[in-house]
Amino acid sequence: MRAPARLAPAAVLLLTAALAGCSGEDSAPGPEEAAAELARGLAAGDLDGVALAGATAAEAQESYDAVVAGVRSEDQAPSVEVGDVREAAEGSEEEAASAATATLTWSWPVMDGEEWTYESQAELRRAGEEWQVAWDPSVVEPGLTEGEVLDRTTLAPDRGEITGAGGTALVTDRPVVTFGIDKPRAPLRQAVADARGLAALVGTDPAAYAAQVREAGDEAFVEAITYRDDEVPPAVSQGIGALDSVIAIPGRRPLAPTKEFAAPLLGTVGDVTAEMIEEDPSLQAGDEAGLSGLQARYDDQLQGTPGVLVEAVGADGAERELFRVEPTPGEELPTTLDVDLQLAAERVLAQVGPASALVAVRPSDGAVLAAANGPGNAGLNIATYGQLAPGSTFKTVSSLALLRAGLRPGTSVPCTATLTVDGRRFTNYSDYPASGLGDVPLRTAVANSCNTAFISQRDELERGSGTDALAEAAGSLGLGVDHDLGFPAFFGSLEPPASETAAAADLIGQGKVLASPMVMATVMASVQEGTTVVPRLLEQVEVSVPEGVEPLRPAEARALRSLLRSVVTDGSGAQLADVPGPPVLAKTGTAEFEHGGRIDTHAWMVAAQGDLAVAVFVERGESGSSTAGPLLESFLRAARRAGG
Repeated sequence: MRAPARLAPAAVLLLTAALAGCSGEDSAPGPEEAAAELARGLAAGDLDGVALAGATAAEAQESYDAVVAGVRSEDQAPSVEVGDVREAAEGSEEEAASAATATLTWSWPVMDGEEWTYESQAELRRAGEEWQVAWDPSVVEPGLTEGEVLDRTTLAPDRGEITGAGGTALVTDRPVVTFGIDKPRAPLRQAVADARGLAALVGTDPAAYAAQVREAGDEAFVEAITYRDDEVPPAVSQGIGALDSVIAIPGRRPLAPTKEFAAPLLGTVGDVTAEMIEEDPSLQAGDEAGLSGLQARYDDQLQGTPGVLVEAVGADGAERELFRVEPTPGEELPTTLDVDLQLAAERVLAQVGPASALVAVRPSDGAVLAAANGPGNAGLNIATYGQLAPGSTFKTVSSLALLRAGLRPGTSVPCTATLTVDGRRFTNYSDYPASGLGDVPLRTAVANSCNTAFISQRDELERGSGTDALAEAAGSLGLGVDHDLGFPAFFGSLEPPASETAAAADLIGQGKVLASPMVMATVMASVQEGTTVVPRLLEQVEVSVPEGVEPLRPAEARALRSLLRSVVTDGSGAQLADVPGPPVLAKTGTAEFEHGGRIDTHAWMVAAQGDLAVAVFVERGESGSSTAGPLLESFLRAARRAGG
């Protein structure tokens, strides 16, 4: 075997030197490393560690910051990755070895679930042993030229409409005019003086608005008030002519047919509050959202999804679109409200001073056709969420309980002037007809609303059906059994009585019995329809009679209709006898409550006619027939004219 060849010592030295030279060339940073450092700096927003050609680090940083200021934020920083890095293929061998082009892939999270992705190129030059980036705005976006910057705009979606019966738009974009101070139009002193004048015209606090104008930026428009286009007071239109810095800006906002139209129920839309932004970081100052009512509860459905627009904006203001995602409109929220009946209900209540409400329900399907709150409610939704003693309107429930205990419309009951239970003296209302006293048929006791007759039968009620008889009867008529209807709704409550006195008071709708106008309209709807009715307002929310509710039997419903018809033909609801259309059933009611250290009375009246059931409530009144009765009659007549 031949021995392995041995190199001479000089040859070994030469080879080692050659290998060392090759190793030195391989370890020198190439254009790939320079491109990677650039990508890291762009993503981090810090170019301090990037080797640059033709610009200092400070100059490149200033340029980069200016270009991306309109699209970059703490939670919207880009990712930048290096693609191909190609050394120059043309020119001399020396030139090719000193130039390269890196492809950068950008991805901007411009909105949730959407990224703006594109490629740009960066030119690299070799200076000695170092590769440097030739800074240019086109490194950020390939079409950018000197002086252009990126700008991102959120595109607001069209808000979904709230619709009523038949798809009629209830809340939809309607024309408005916004008045305010445009600060660039006048010197600060004049703008502040104009602010005081404008505030006086529109009825806001002049000092507070003037301070707001004074503190706003020099280029700001400071809103004072927004009116519906057709409701601008003439004094405002004429008065702003003398105020140089005041301008009127036309626009559109989601509004109901009138300012009052089902306002506590439908709610409002406006600028998000600081509290809302704190709870939901995706919201920003200037965003609009539902603030109350259905607008707030169903904001996600109604609001839609914003879009986004990214543009290149030149120094001259010229805009060039780079990327767009169209907004997705909000979805419609269908309700059962009838425009004509809601407007009629609000007209009926318009002149009522105390708190008041009127609710209309369609017996055949439970649709809430009107839910009106009067001007005395201070914005509260008494119509569907009031918690009030129903007074003698609750005798509809008590009558059903007595029928189930074995009484009939013709059964004789004692209607005395007074009746004492455990030391408490019960009486009838002050102008109770003397002719209605004595032993009278249950029908007459209902017609005249005899308190003592109902209280006298409490023992029969317990013997016939047990202590839960009243609660069971209430449930059969839709009262006292809670549901989630998708909006604020109070179905009433009936606590077990703690004493004989409390049980007696419950029979006449006092004691611990509470109800809303909506549920009392539902009680009448159940009587009229002959089955338990569950009210519904939102088409997308399914409703049904809860399990465990004792069904209302046809014979019971017929007897109740007979009793309540006698209220109109022979009793306290006689003013409804000549209302045109099908026969009217009704029940009046008053309920005592303490107010300002004195006993006052709620006034109620409920009725049903054809496929319409109505409840009217007035916080303070003389009686159900004299206070609530005329309001209910006016509504029924209006409903007939409207075809209801």
